[in-house]
Amino acid sequence: MAKGSIYSICISPERGQLKKEVVEAVVTLYGIENDGHAGEWGRQITCLNWGSVLKANEENNLQVGPGEFAENILIEGLDLSQMVAGDRLKMGDDVILEVYQIGKEDHPSVVTRTLGISLLPYEGLFCKVVQGGTLKKGDPVQSFLFHN
Repeated sequence: MAKGSIYSICISPERGQLKKEVVEAVVTLYGIENDGHAGEWGRQITCLNWGSVLKANEENNLQVGPGEFAENILIEGLDLSQMVAGDRLKMGDDVILEVYQIGKEDHPSVVTRTLGISLLPYEGLFCKVVQGGTLKKGDPVQSFLFHN
């Protein structure tokens, strides 16, 4: 079990939009309230490593901040690269997410058209909610790896 923290939480009312940062969010069994990706499917919440955003900024001379890669939750201080489908993240006091998928098909999204690059197709953890609760910026995050 490794530990980190929530750097930011971001939502958008509809899919295909960049997300805006919020201080606190309610997570239900369908995803984050008021986020366009919430629903009855496996890709309810998208997590990304804050370190990956900083690296992309440096390598591509960008100034990308929270939500601009269309992620819901940026996690700081935790290596997400070892996670596979079925592994879990515990966030705050109550929220448990299960990794449903890592990456996705890279199509010309608003992120790619705007920034010229995208991280979610390669590094994004697409998660489904196992247990809901309330999250806020700075909450602890723990990873639970269930593979060898």
